[in-house]
Amino acid sequence: MSNQEDGAPAPRGAVEDCCPGLLTSSLNEEESVELARAFKALADPVRLRLLSMIATQDGGEVCVCDLTPAFDLSQPTVSHHLKLLREAGLIAAERRGTWVYYRLLPDATDRLAAVLTRAPSPETAQT
Repeated sequence: MSNQEDGAPAPRGAVEDCCPGLLTSSLNEEESVELARAFKALADPVRLRLLSMIATQDGGEVCVCDLTPAFDLSQPTVSHHLKLLREAGLIAAERRGTWVYYRLLPDATDRLAAVLTRAPSPETAQT
């Protein structure tokens, strides 16, 4: 793991500023590449579980030392999975001494959810 903080691309801001809904308009090439990277990162059960563990931690962050024992994998393998989640822009990392702490980037997961969600029709939005 590097001594650098994070290394993940910065979230683009509000969900509305990012991508059109997949169910309401076509994605352009840049949007599809960006979204595919995130969905590909989530397509692995270990990474999906890691993201869930990070997202549900009290205080909003968790040390890698608390994540590794939950898996029957070596520490380098867990670190590799975390690196892929960071590169996909789903989590951020901060080194503190010898340990790295991870936190969810909610804008990124909100963006993925928004892409897969159909905007409510005016009729259903009023009910």
